[in-house]
Amino acid sequence: MMVFEETAIKGIWIITPRVIVDKRGYFMESYLKEELEKRVGPVDFVQENESLSHFGVTRGLHFQKEPYAQSKFIRVVDGEIFDVAVDIRENSHTRGRCFHLHLSSENKKQLFIPKGFAHGFCVLTPRAIVQYKTDERYNPASEGIYRYDSPALGIPWPLSPGQMILSSRDREAQPFVL
Repeated sequence: MMVFEETAIKGIWIITPRVIVDKRGYFMESYLKEELEKRVGPVDFVQENESLSHFGVTRGLHFQKEPYAQSKFIRVVDGEIFDVAVDIRENSHTRGRCFHLHLSSENKKQLFIPKGFAHGFCVLTPRAIVQYKTDERYNPASEGIYRYDSPALGIPWPLSPGQMILSSRDREAQPFVL
């Protein structure tokens, strides 16, 4: 049985699957649509993405604007990341609040992030493979980015700026402003 824990920011859920371990390895159900929908309502994932990144790679804070806003279901297949979700919903009483969590192949924790959040992560191990499902297809014209180090957010990244490896578009993104 999966354990679902809603966070202090409504709509974000930590999902911890039951892992069965024996001398052969392990088995787990990584996704159960019916169980997730009991908590978050109907969701229809239409795309799954996978990224391989090396230590220090920092991605984000990315989001898709309406009508292409995406809910995400995130897990780490190999390695460890520091994962961040930022509430950017215009009329939300938690707008500008951040949620962060270490996701790893060891702890097997997963994260559901609803529409209306910016998302990013940094890699804490020599490499990390991250998989995530989305309920809308990626639309390049609808992409938005906020700077990972936006002063208004105060994200406690576990790496120093000198350790972070950023794309030019992430480095040059505008900061989030309340």
